[in-house]
Formats: sequence, C-alpha cells, structure tokens
Amino acid sequence: MAEDRRRPPEGASSADEGPADAGGPADGQDPADGRSPSDGQDPAGGRSPSDGQDPADGRVPGYGRGGPADDPGEPYASLLDLPLTSDLDRIGEQLHALARAQRTLQELLQAVVNITGELELPTVLRRIVRTAMDLVGARYGAMGVLDQEGRLLEEFIPLGLTTKELADLEGVELPRGRGLLGHLIHHPEPLRVKDISRHPESAGFPPGHPPMHSLLGVAISARGRIYGNLYLSERKDGQPFDRHDEGVIRTLAGTAGVAIENARLYQQVRRSGEQFQRLLLPRLPDLRPFSAGAAYSPASAPAAVGGDWYDAVLLPGGACAAVIGDVVGHDLRAAADMSQIRNMLRALYYEPSASPGTSLARLDRIMNAALDEAPVATALLARLEPADGAWELRWSSAGHPPPLVLLPDGRVRYLDVEPGLPLGVAPELPRPDHCRPLPVGSTVVLFTDGLVEVPGQPLDRGLDALAVTASRLAGLEPDDLCRALIAHRTGDGHDDKAVIALRTPPLTGYGSA
Repeated sequence: MAEDRRRPPEGASSADEGPADAGGPADGQDPADGRSPSDGQDPAGGRSPSDGQDPADGRVPGYGRGGPADDPGEPYASLLDLPLTSDLDRIGEQLHALARAQRTLQELLQAVVNITGELELPTVLRRIVRTAMDLVGARYGAMGVLDQEGRLLEEFIPLGLTTKELADLEGVELPRGRGLLGHLIHHPEPLRVKDISRHPESAGFPPGHPPMHSLLGVAISARGRIYGNLYLSERKDGQPFDRHDEGVIRTLAGTAGVAIENARLYQQVRRSGEQFQRLLLPRLPDLRPFSAGAAYSPASAPAAVGGDWYDAVLLPGGACAAVIGDVVGHDLRAAADMSQIRNMLRALYYEPSASPGTSLARLDRIMNAALDEAPVATALLARLEPADGAWELRWSSAGHPPPLVLLPDGRVRYLDVEPGLPLGVAPELPRPDHCRPLPVGSTVVLFTDGLVEVPGQPLDRGLDALAVTASRLAGLEPDDLCRALIAHRTGDGHDDKAVIALRTPPLTGYGSA
C-alpha cells in the first residue's frame, strides 16, 4: 500500500519523480558538494569511472567486454595477453627442475665430502653404495668390484636387504658377473632399465631373491681403469629411474673411482710401510730356558711406520737382556733412527759389567756424537739375572713407561720408578738403575706408549686398562700374550705399538751365581 512505502531521504527524489527535479543530479550538480560528475568524483565522494576503476567490483574495465581499456596505450590490454595454462605449467615444471637440481648439487657436494674423507677400502665401498641409494631414493644398491683383469666380479657388496631377505638368500652364491651385471662389465656405458625381466640379456634371479624391476647401472672408473660397477634398483616412489637419476649417479661414479683408487693406494703404502718396519725389527733368537714373545702393530695412518722397536738376547752367565724403545716421529726417518739406535744398544748391553743404566748413558753420548741430528727417543733396558736361588730384575728407563709384572699368584703390578729423561735430551746426565726380585714363573712385559695412550684421556686410564687385560690373559704363553695385548690395545690406532714379554724359568742348572 502507498502508506507502507518508505520515504526517500532528504535531498533525493522519489522513484516516481522526474530527472528534472530540483536538486537532483540531472542538473549537473552533485547534491553533496555541488561539483558535477565530470570533475572525476562519483556521487559517493569517490573517483568516477573515468579514472579506470569500475564502481561495481573494483576491476579494471574492458577485460573481456571492451571499453576504455581497449585503448592500445593501456598496460593491460586483454586477458589474451596473460600466459596460457600450458605456459604456466611449463614454467612450474622448470622451477621444480631447477629446485631439484640445486638440491641435488648440494647433496652431491656432501656426498663427495663423505666418500673422499675415508681411506679404508671396505668402508669406502659401502659408503659409495649407501650415498648413491640416498641420492636417487633407491631401495636396493650394490657394488661389484672387478678382479685385477677386469673380467669378473671379485667382490659384491649389497645394501638395502632386510633381515628376512638376507635369510632367504642364505647359501646362495654371490653374483659372478652374468646377465645384466655382466653386460655392464663388458659394456661400461650407463644402463637404465624399466623392466629387468624384459631385457634381452636378463638372466633372472636366484631362488629367494627379492623381486626387482627397475635397474640403474653405472661403471666406476678412474684414470681410464674400471674398478667395478654400481647397481641401483627399485626407486622408493615406484617410478623408474630417469635421466636426472642417471646424471647424478654418473657424477657420483667419477668421485667414487677416485676414492677407490686412493683407498687402494693407501692400502699399498700401508702394507709397504708395515713390511719395511717388520724388516727392521729383529726376530727374537732362541732364548731358552726363558719363555719369550713379542708383537708389533703399525700405525693406521699411511707411511706412519714409526720408531717402535724391541730386542732381546741371552747374555753370558745365564742372564737375559730385553729392550723396548720408541723414537719420536712417524715416518721413514724415525724408522731409520730406530734401526741405528737398536744396533748401537745391542753392542753396549753385551758388556757383562755394565748395568742397564750405564748402557743407556753410553748410548745417549754416542748418539749425540755419532749422529748428525740425534733423535729423541724413549727406551727401557731390562736384565733378568739369577741371584741367590731367585731371579732379579734390573732395569733403567729413559722416559719410558714402567715394566708390567705378572706374578705366578695372579697379581699384576707396575714397577713404578722415576722414568728419567728420554735419550737425546741431556746426554751428560747419569741413568739410575733399579732392582726387584722376582719368583720363578713371573712374566715381565715391556711395551711402548702406543699401547696405552689415547689422546684426550689420562695416561693412568690406559695403564689401568692394560693391567686388567694382562691379568685376564696371564695364563697364555708369552708369545700369545703379546699378540693378545696388541689385539686388545686401548690406543686409538694413530701410533705404532710394540710389546715384548719374558717369563722366568726354573733355576735348575743355574747354580747360585
């Protein structure tokens, strides 16, 4: 009804009033401030449509409907100028590939650090396989190491197999280079297969082998020599290996070849250094009636042959002399100095009237006079002599760890005395002698510091650990005891180690002199 209609606000005409109504916008004046719409203002006080803004939704006019924006001078001429969906997809794929490449580069750099930071060959080989698996997300990986002729697999290192899968393969012979593995040996180009069973050279799998479909194989070489092949199977996401995976593994294989070559060179140098060191060490002569044994272990670092040595001889009158020493340094020079010192000392302790301290003092003076650059060395010279129905141990130390004595009743003790200064420090100073009676069946153990020293730990801890081990092994023959002590060493492997042991025999036939 008419009375129900709302009245228009003041200053505005009703719906049935004509456009010429006084005060209305038709006269060219804005009711609010008297300005006409042509001055760029809309009736609400905002900008007019002529400024490029649509009053309805704020969008730029002309998109898909013509209008002022169709003017060529406008920066956005049409929706047709926006990239198509296919273009956007391609840009997204390129960005994704770029991010993947950047991530892979970082992973490769870390992989290079991990692989080249190791020199033990077995560890290097396993680290290469594990790194390759991580880089491409493979479930299985393996390394096939070729023999010297490069024709057959000499070693096969599989990773990724579960405990059950390993159990299912119990008793199955390791691959010897047939099928696709053999194909890679004879054709060392990268091999990428989506379905192994469909490849014409596939030889199948042995009973119990887990199912594998995809394969990525790359030869590992350095300086033109092929060391083996890297095999990967089954991406964890179920997809076949792609070109990106192949490129990553090929890059890794180059680094892996250098790492394997370095590890093999390290092994050769280490074996050569150990052989050289053992040639310098004497074989213990026949020391009967004493039971004797000795053992040596080289340092773990390449060419670190070191200067540890031992020696023992029978002396006139039924005595036995033993020496243990360590020249400062871990190189060929230290080994050569060790050989000279050992030979000079052997001539000195043959003199019956000279005590161990006297012999060491003379050695110190001779070293200072005869050698161009006298090395610094520690040494302990001990002599077991029969005296009044018992044995007597006489010794002198030049900065060396104390003797360890295993008594027949099971007790173990160190003969702690002032160790004195090392050789090559103060040749003019005298060397004190020490003496201790020992019962028949006692074992005297002399050792170098590599057996007890661990960087960052107190020396007493290493000495205590050695004493505990020796006590547990006291029933072994001296030769077995020395090898066991080397095997149970508490050191960190960065120093060579030597140990010699003498066990006092019954006094029958020695008299009382």
